[in-house]
Amino acid sequence: MTRGKRYREAASKVDRHRLYEAAEALALIKELPPAKFDETVEVHIRLNVDPRRADQQVRGAVVLPHGTGKTVRVLVFAKGEKAKEAEEAGAFMVGAEDVAEKIQGGWLDFDVAVATPDLMSIVGRLGRILGPKGLMPNPKAGTVTMDVGQAVTDIQRGKVEYRLDKSSIIHVPIGRLSFSTEKLAENYNALLDAVIRARPQVVKGQYIRSVAVSATMGPGVKINPLRPLAETDE
Repeated sequence: MTRGKRYREAASKVDRHRLYEAAEALALIKELPPAKFDETVEVHIRLNVDPRRADQQVRGAVVLPHGTGKTVRVLVFAKGEKAKEAEEAGAFMVGAEDVAEKIQGGWLDFDVAVATPDLMSIVGRLGRILGPKGLMPNPKAGTVTMDVGQAVTDIQRGKVEYRLDKSSIIHVPIGRLSFSTEKLAENYNALLDAVIRARPQVVKGQYIRSVAVSATMGPGVKINPLRPLAETDE
């Protein structure tokens, strides 16, 4: 694969054989040659778990202290007073069967879906569409709840979901490159702390195998998995 001049210049400033401390890695990616847009900063965490086993699943959600820097369009499946509650909280769209029909017709112009438990019979029929896109509401992520107003508020404030892919890796955005290093570090620590607390009891030995952080168009910077949290001045 041929890389562009900007990427090659950025990669030359990263020691691929070094495990950086988290705060140092976050500061480094801000110093690399930037793209022409405000890139997303992403964290990639490889865990010592088997995603095929039900007792080794790692999935949940955490509210980042400084948000992600992205405007999130929240779709809510709700009726009656709960629909009104979601609208008042600022949901992008609220509905039930009517919204399900739109989605079945190919409409997917939203970022997160929330549903009240009583409407999961409707949402469940959309599993083949929403599941592969990572848009299916899930109780573990707090997106199947009666408290839809709070769910919408949390998501808009910066709540992000983390979950394993088939390679035992978690990929999560923690902000924009324009964020200060301090804000990125606080968001990063909130995510890592949540993942560490979600460690399955059956997992033995080293839980976090590797951690890397990168901007959308930049090279990955490896972080010491034995000291994954960023030390801050607080």
